[in-house]
Order: sequence, then C-alpha cells, then structure tokens
Amino acid sequence: MNLMLRKGEKEDAIACGEICYKAFKAIADRHNFPPDFPNPESAIGLMNYIFSSGGVYSLVAESEGQIVGSNFLWEDILIAGVGPITVDPGIQNKSIGRKLMERILQRVEQQNLAGVRLVQAAYHNRSMSLYSKLGFDVREPLSQMQGDSLGIHFPEYNVRPANETDLDTCNQLCLKVHGHSRGHELLGAVKARTASVVEYKGRITGYATQVGFFGHAVAESNSELKAMIGAAVNFSGPGFLLPSRNGEMLRWCLNNGLRIVQPMTLMSKGFYKDPAGAFLPSILY
Repeated sequence: MNLMLRKGEKEDAIACGEICYKAFKAIADRHNFPPDFPNPESAIGLMNYIFSSGGVYSLVAESEGQIVGSNFLWEDILIAGVGPITVDPGIQNKSIGRKLMERILQRVEQQNLAGVRLVQAAYHNRSMSLYSKLGFDVREPLSQMQGDSLGIHFPEYNVRPANETDLDTCNQLCLKVHGHSRGHELLGAVKARTASVVEYKGRITGYATQVGFFGHAVAESNSELKAMIGAAVNFSGPGFLLPSRNGEMLRWCLNNGLRIVQPMTLMSKGFYKDPAGAFLPSILY
C-alpha cells in the first residue's frame, strides 16, 4: 500500500472527522456499545478544535492522495497524551494504525518527553494488543460514567470556578498526586471557564478542568471528588472516567443513579507514578 504520513493541516478537519466518526462507530457497533461520537458533525468539531490548538501535534495518513487515518499527540512539558487514533474502516488490517503510532512515538522521543499515555476501549482487544507490543503498560482499569447531574452539595467542601490565581496551587497539587503537573490543560480550562476548584477549610484541596470526557480532576481524597462530581451541571461528552479500583467512588456514583457506559483502560509508556491521592483521568490520560 502506498502510504504517506504527513503533518496535519486545518483543511484536513472534515476528512479526518468523518473517518473518526466512522471508525469509532464501527468498532462500537461490533461490540454493542454506544459510539463516542453521536454524529459526524461532533467528530468534525473535535478535529477543528485539535487542528487549531497550538499544543497538539497532528499526523495524517494518506494513500493515493486520499486521507485514510490520523493520530494526535497532546504535548505538555513532561507528559503527552495520544489520541484519537483512527483509520478508515474500509482499509483496516494494513498496519496503518501501527505506523501512525510508531511515528507519534518518534515524536515523543524527539521532544524528549518523559512519558506518553493513552486511554483505550477495554473491549477493543486489537488496540490493546498493539499498544502493548509498542511498549505501553496497563496502569488503571476505568469505568466511563454517565447520567443526570446529581445536584449534591457538601457544606464543608466549597466548589467554585477556578481562576488564574489558583493555577500554582492546583499545579502543585497535581505534582504531589501524579509526579507531574498538567498546567497547559488547566490554563486552557480556566480561560474557557470550565475549570473548578474545591476548598476545604479555606484551602484548595482539589480541582477539575471539567467533569467529563476531555476533563481531568485531581484531589487529596475522595471527598473532594464527590463534591466536584456532585456540583457538576452535567457530565460533558460521553461521560467522565473513574478509576474502577476506587471502590468507594464507584459505589457512590452507582448509588446516586449514575451508570457505567463502558470499561476503558489507562496505559502508559515511560515515566509513571502511582497516584498519591484521588483522581479522574481524561480520555487522553
């Protein structure tokens, strides 16, 4: 197959979005799970956002002048996240996905990043096999949660919108829990007005860029996670990701009417520190 890999451009958003929608829908339908994107427009909207974002390295695969797949690396100072990686369902099984991943991992090395991470659908055994062969390790089983907003408030835990004066404290909290910060994402969320912090006894003890698919949260304990989830107006996108091994949080979510949509898996290659606190990963990591 005559395959060419090149850097993505804004003009690729529609073609990449349509492939992204078809690829995720095909694998989800095959396993009787709901697709991550409800329609092609939502996937195209994501691609428009990605191609216009300064912190994302985009990679497009072409064959005979036609786009057949894409992959993305969300870069920060120390850690990067991969995805979404998609290949046109009509020409899969030709190692296009492997080539897209190998080139992205070359980018990780060129940027001297300490580690790279991704989240994959646990039912997709082929992607799990590919990522494992490429050196990724399973770190955390996840449950994708969705449901109506809870409207639960805890008097001792004050949840409020985050502002730029909170950035240093939040980054230090992330550094304490994960061994690295996610300052680029957090700053973007503050500017977009989706980020929140939770205060306990006048001190910031947790934050969330948003409670949803593309948001992450870090906290000192489960109490802060409950406060942020309980205060969320909605759970953006297909839902938020909860570490399944956190039995207390999983039971709390289920007992409050939330449901598990699908199982997912957090994987990493390179630097990884076992979390020293409570957290919600994003679909990136």
